[in-house]
Amino acid sequence: MDATVRLIFALLGNALQRIAAGASAVLIGLYLAHLANHGSPISAALVGTLGAISFGAELVGAVPMGIASDAVAPHALMTAGSLLGAAATQLFGMSGLVAIFFLSRSLEGLGAAAVAPPLLAHLTDVTEHNAPLRAKVMSYFELSLLAGLALGGLLGGQLWHWLGSRAFAAVALVYVLSAGFLYFGAVGSHGHGSSQAIAGFFRALREPSLQRLAPAWLCVNTIVGLWLGPTLTFLLTRAPQTHQFLDGVFAEHPERVGWVLLGYSLIFGAGVTAWSFVLPRISVQRALRITLIAMLFVCGEFFLLDHTESGKARWIIGAVTALSIMVESGFTPAALALLAGAIGAQAGRGAAMGIYSVLLSVGAILGSLIAAATADRFAVDGLIYGTLVMAVTALAFVRRIEPGAAVAKAEKR
Repeated sequence: MDATVRLIFALLGNALQRIAAGASAVLIGLYLAHLANHGSPISAALVGTLGAISFGAELVGAVPMGIASDAVAPHALMTAGSLLGAAATQLFGMSGLVAIFFLSRSLEGLGAAAVAPPLLAHLTDVTEHNAPLRAKVMSYFELSLLAGLALGGLLGGQLWHWLGSRAFAAVALVYVLSAGFLYFGAVGSHGHGSSQAIAGFFRALREPSLQRLAPAWLCVNTIVGLWLGPTLTFLLTRAPQTHQFLDGVFAEHPERVGWVLLGYSLIFGAGVTAWSFVLPRISVQRALRITLIAMLFVCGEFFLLDHTESGKARWIIGAVTALSIMVESGFTPAALALLAGAIGAQAGRGAAMGIYSVLLSVGAILGSLIAAATADRFAVDGLIYGTLVMAVTALAFVRRIEPGAAVAKAEKR
């Protein structure tokens, strides 16, 4: 199997992993809304907390898994992570006990930690001497995340419609397929030994690009936790409790949530594709600033959508919001390009990506907890308020990132 085929397998494995994770998150929201609608004492606070538990487990495992991928070949870690996700997903649908819910989400978070940092480290390693290929691979990596959100949400909604609680077993099979692709896609990967891995970890901590990116990345991933955890699905599919348009909009047809996520991901993916042509032509700082300003516009547009009664006005607002989402989509590719160019292929690449994942997990935890705290009182508006605060904060921190710093460093390699 040549290197190109292995890269394709690895990216397909990551896409399947994300599809399974996206389907699992939607299923959890639908399942808990179903229990709440049938008399179980399930609240938005519990749903948000469960999202935080998953991200918390990923937080605990991210750096150790990143360091481990520096010390040993990462394919075993990635394969085990997908299999653990399969077991965790199956477990969630087997009981209505809250303790089982927490255990399942913890295991799924640990499984995610075993996949993302080692895979990013592997992709950085194999593209070290081919900058154009690295740009493409990082774009494809981001698109595979979008495939997970799009197809995962759609798959979760449809499987729930067809199978009910048995849908969890079907999603577990997707995790198993992911494990197979990741195993064969990372064959030939190598580690640097334990001593170099530890040294690389501390070198990654001292990396200026990582230090400057960290606060803004934390804020953006708080926004991710606000919107892409199970809380939004719960709010969209529960019985309406406010006069907001989005609150309970799919209570009668919960399977439609998946189609909404598909539409969002197609819009986001179109934006990422456009940014792949724009990013090489502008500084990273400028790209990050533009995307964060777009997030501020998205907040205002979602608020108008949630409080507008005219159907025609909603379509107009929705079209404008889609354009703003395409602009904001460039944040993650720009951040990944910044880190990949600064760290390169060396001991410490896994640790750096592990730290990157830690920031993702911490932000997602904060976002899930903010959603848990605000959704009961403000419903969907609470998610909008939290997004606005985080986007403004991130915009302030982006000013610390030096334009072109990572590019200049990469050119010295």
